[in-house]
Amino acid sequence: MDRDSGPRVRVPEQRAPEKPGSADALRFTVLGPVRAWRGSDLLSSGSPQQRALLTALLLREGRTATAGELIDAFWGEDPPSQALATIRTYASRLRKILGQDTLVSESGGYAIRIDRGALDLTLAQDLAAEAEKARAAGDRCQARTLINKVLGLWDGEALASVPGPYADNQRTRLEEWRLQLTETRLDLDLEVGCHAEAVSELTALTAAHPLRERLRELLMVALYRSGRQAEALAVYADTRRLLAEELGVDPRPELAQLQQRILRADEELARPADEPAPAPAPLRPAQLPATVPDFTGRSAFVAELGSRLATAEGSVMAVSAVAGIGGVGKTTLAVHVAHQARRHFPDGQLYVDLQGAGARAAEPETVLGSFLRALGTADSAIPDTLDERAALYRSTLDGRRILILLDNAHDAAQIRPLLPGTPGCAALVTSRVRMVDLAGAHLVDLDVMSPEEALQLFTRIVGAERVGSEREAALDVVAACGFLPLAIRIAASRLAARRTWTVSVLAAKLADERRRLDELQAGDLAVKATFELGYGQLEPAQARAFRLLGLADGPDISLAAAAALLNLDPHAAEDLLEALVDTSLVESAAPGRYRYHDLVRLYARACAERDERAVERESALSRLLDFYLATAAGVYALERPGDRLADHREPTQYSGLTFADRHSAQDWLYTEANSLLACVRQSSGPGAVRRAVDLLWATKDLAESGANSKQYEAAAITMRDLARSSDDARAEGRALITLTNARLVAGRFDQAERDAQRAMRLARAVDDPLPSCWAPNDLGIIALYQNRHAEGEAYLEQAIANFRADGNRPGEASALCNLSRIHLAMGNTTSAVALAQQGIDIYDELGHALRGANGRYALGLALTQSGRLADATEQLHNALAVFRDSRQRLWEGMATFRLAEVDLAAGLPAQAATKAEQALAVLRGIGGEWRRGNVLTVLGQALKDIGQPGRAQVCWREALDIYETLGSTEVEAVRKLLAPTLPA
Repeated sequence: MDRDSGPRVRVPEQRAPEKPGSADALRFTVLGPVRAWRGSDLLSSGSPQQRALLTALLLREGRTATAGELIDAFWGEDPPSQALATIRTYASRLRKILGQDTLVSESGGYAIRIDRGALDLTLAQDLAAEAEKARAAGDRCQARTLINKVLGLWDGEALASVPGPYADNQRTRLEEWRLQLTETRLDLDLEVGCHAEAVSELTALTAAHPLRERLRELLMVALYRSGRQAEALAVYADTRRLLAEELGVDPRPELAQLQQRILRADEELARPADEPAPAPAPLRPAQLPATVPDFTGRSAFVAELGSRLATAEGSVMAVSAVAGIGGVGKTTLAVHVAHQARRHFPDGQLYVDLQGAGARAAEPETVLGSFLRALGTADSAIPDTLDERAALYRSTLDGRRILILLDNAHDAAQIRPLLPGTPGCAALVTSRVRMVDLAGAHLVDLDVMSPEEALQLFTRIVGAERVGSEREAALDVVAACGFLPLAIRIAASRLAARRTWTVSVLAAKLADERRRLDELQAGDLAVKATFELGYGQLEPAQARAFRLLGLADGPDISLAAAAALLNLDPHAAEDLLEALVDTSLVESAAPGRYRYHDLVRLYARACAERDERAVERESALSRLLDFYLATAAGVYALERPGDRLADHREPTQYSGLTFADRHSAQDWLYTEANSLLACVRQSSGPGAVRRAVDLLWATKDLAESGANSKQYEAAAITMRDLARSSDDARAEGRALITLTNARLVAGRFDQAERDAQRAMRLARAVDDPLPSCWAPNDLGIIALYQNRHAEGEAYLEQAIANFRADGNRPGEASALCNLSRIHLAMGNTTSAVALAQQGIDIYDELGHALRGANGRYALGLALTQSGRLADATEQLHNALAVFRDSRQRLWEGMATFRLAEVDLAAGLPAQAATKAEQALAVLRGIGGEWRRGNVLTVLGQALKDIGQPGRAQVCWREALDIYETLGSTEVEAVRKLLAPTLPA
């Protein structure tokens, strides 16, 4: 095996080491080909023997090399008779290139005089020394960065092609140093929690250097921390067997001790080691929202909560209002107290709005994912289940002093997984409900402000001069507000923005229009009355916008979507929205995006029910659906030129956005994903279901992205049920196709087949060309996955005929590529290659980038099986680049997996193992267990071929469990792989 075949940190282009100085300064590299530059110009270094002299002098770092030493370096114990003359000739030639002041003669020898930073090796040595110091000081992140810079200086094999025994020895020394640096960097990767990412690189390195025990030790730790205990133990078994066979020795004691710790499931080993010296945590979250500058009153509560936080012992404090009244200032108080307590929590503060008062409260597992990322956990290391995430979260918090502010909680069940489990941390919770069922909580009932505090808050916002001259009127205002902080803030902000109003004018308005406030008691009615203070002061156009925008589901809404809903041009819509932001009735989530506080949204909807006719409410939501469908259909058309959806979808009366290119279109699709799917789920009215189903169809890419797959499937189920209940066979058939697509992505093929079969029957009954084409196409794919090849061939030939009859050339290309895979499975490689190429030709003619990548994926498979491995690699790499660019995680993972198969067929098992590990990481949480089983099977074959049979057995056993659970036909093939170890 080539000594340079292991993984490394690569740089795009090897350049001379940079240093300050003149533009024509000399610079040299030896960590790769031996080269010399003057400024940016590459100098000729002559023959290999001349480069050998340059190498010998450079590696002495300015020290003189005698003629005898140079002769030994060139020829060892058998120099030619003219050796000295030859050395002098080479030195003379080099001096002409480098200059008299650089290559000097002294004491019968030669030396090169250059600054230390002019040689890449000395630069690497200095960076490595800095990395050592950073690690000793506890700054592991900086140490990693520096070592990666060192490794990045290599450009292949050091001293490449330089002859002579001296160069051979130095090459070996530098390669060993490089490996030591790589081990150090990998050790740091594990210390900072990047164990999952390290597995693929360590797998390849252990294959390239099978007897290097330190690499095996690091691989065991990385696997163990990734939840792959059985594989970690298998690495030890493989190592022990290999050392006994090759060297006749046992593993070193450290490796044996590590095996015992893994067998004991050592909890200390399961997390990164403590830093050697006190240092800041790798990430110190500071997520608290800004405190309001005019915070007023609440001194008793501030003192009470602040005292408990200052002596945090893991207790939980729930801050809630009496009877759940909104607008009483729970969040404002909690944020103020949390800011005052920051000094007691030096390791950071976490914050989340749990949206407990809304229709869809935040899921604890989603919150835990964001918290773990904020605490420095890599995405690939975050588990899938709630319990696993909660356990990792508590482990991550252990030993750290962090404050967690859980705002707007729905109930105790929602926050229990989010609570820290050890002393030193504290959780501050706000909620509309009193959490009497939260064990150990310190409950605080937050009431309305006292009259004095209310007047202070009003004065701080409006100004002392205006209030001082009309104190009685100001008292009337805060009393009319019910002493609720949010109501006071809204009224005061409106007054502060109107310099021509007096306080008496505001008081009179409140007295005339909101006399009910004195009569309302606790509860949501009080909150509603509070919001009416702001709503009642809106201009008619602003009030209409406030009412109608509240009808839309989704976490927020873009300016363009809001303009469509309101039936206004974007400039007019923006003016209204910004006015609503000024009144605090709407929040600006980001430039061009707006959202409601959850309680304000409920109030806005109540206003719409009261003040808008039903037909206007329906029209507003219909325009929003039209906008989303028209825009999404445009994105779909950019990705799939020539597709017939544009001709068969429901017509829209409101136009959508247009995009200059597919990348900006994709950006819109993924930014709007949650709002799009919320609109689909909400569209249950007459005439809306069909358009909502077509919107789902136009956003199919969301199902394959991984980020929105579950939400997409849930929306598809909703629309299927709505269509079925309204007896709309056409809408149900299309909804079933979108659901089939989602279930194919998830690997649930039996469910997908049932949906596609019903879709095909419904399509025939109503003569709908879309599902008539796509249902047999999907059924053919399912038959392929389930090894029913003749049946799959019949389905796909039917799909091709239907696509051609409809004039749907992209669909025809898709079915051709799928038929290629059926032929391949049946052993017809020649026709498989031809069919895939036909599909690609259609895609390329139409300008399909993403779908063309699917065609190249199919062609890559056919070329692999036909033995044309180089061509297969090219096709799959081209497909992979497009999948990554298009954010298609499923296909990115599958293309990486197929490249692993090519490497395995090419006799490159180390590369195959690396790619299979990468595929497992990409496919985490998407693709389903069947695809995971396929990747594990190939990973096991690669591991076996690189001398790690123990790990291979673990992979195969996991794959076998998956296949047996699913009832897959791959069971027998894996059983054969495991045959030597399975019981008779």
